[in-house]
Amino acid sequence: MSESTGSSDGERLQKVLSQAGVASRRHAEIMMSRGRVQVNGEVVTEMGRRIHPETDIVAVDGSVISLHTDRVYVMLHKPAGVVSTMSDEKGRPDLAAYEREIGQRVFNVGRLDAETTGLLLMTNDGEVANRVSHPSFDVSKVYTAVVTGDVEPAVIQHLLSGVALDDGVQKADKAKLLDSPRRGTSLVELTLHSGKNRIVRRMMEALGHPVQQLHRRQFGPLHLGGLAGGKWRELTRVETSELLTLAYRDQVSRRKK
Repeated sequence: MSESTGSSDGERLQKVLSQAGVASRRHAEIMMSRGRVQVNGEVVTEMGRRIHPETDIVAVDGSVISLHTDRVYVMLHKPAGVVSTMSDEKGRPDLAAYEREIGQRVFNVGRLDAETTGLLLMTNDGEVANRVSHPSFDVSKVYTAVVTGDVEPAVIQHLLSGVALDDGVQKADKAKLLDSPRRGTSLVELTLHSGKNRIVRRMMEALGHPVQQLHRRQFGPLHLGGLAGGKWRELTRVETSELLTLAYRDQVSRRKK
C-alpha cells in the first residue's frame, strides 16, 4: 500500500470523500478539522491533502470508506450440492451460474463444503479477498449444525477447551446447544476463527456427534439474515465499510468518541 503525500498529484481528500457519498465537501472539511479522517492510518487535518484513491486507505471514525465504484461485494446463500469453485471437473453444480447472474467476473472468498449451506462472500476485489481469507487473519465465522445424538454440557465444554484432531487441537471460540430439532439429534451453534478444511464436521465427529446438516450464518461482520437459499445480493454501503474495515484493520485505528 503506497503512502499518500501532500504533492500536487492525486485528488483532494475532501473531494474524494464527497464523491464517495460520505459528506459534502464542506462537511468533509469539518470532519477533517476535527480529526475524524485517516489516510493509511494517519489522521489528516490539512485541507490541501491529496490522495490516490486506487492505493490509499481512507477511514472516517475508524471505518474504511469504499472509494471504488468498480468493486463488487456479493453475499451468496450457497445451497447444498453446489461446490465452491467456478468450474468442477466432475460436472457438479458450481458457482459459475451465480457469476453470470452477477454480470461481472468475481470469485469466492474461501470455501464451503458441497453439502454445507450458508454465507459465501464473492468479489472482484483481490486484495480484500486475499486479506480476509488468509489463515493468519482469523476471521470469525458462526455455524449452526444439526448433529447426531443428544449433546450434553460436557460436549460443549470439550468444544471450548479443545478437540484433538490429526492436525492438532482445535477450539471453538463459542459453543452452545440451541435445540433438539428431531428425536436423537441436537442443534449446536459454534463460533470459530479457524479456516481449516471441514473443521466443524471433524470436531463434532471426533466427539461422537457426526454432522447431519451444516450452515454458516455469519462471516466476520456479515450476517446472512433472511436471504433465501440460492439467492444473492450486493452488500450494503454499511456492510461494505465493515468488510473493508476488517480487511484493512492494520491500516486504521478506532477513533475514541
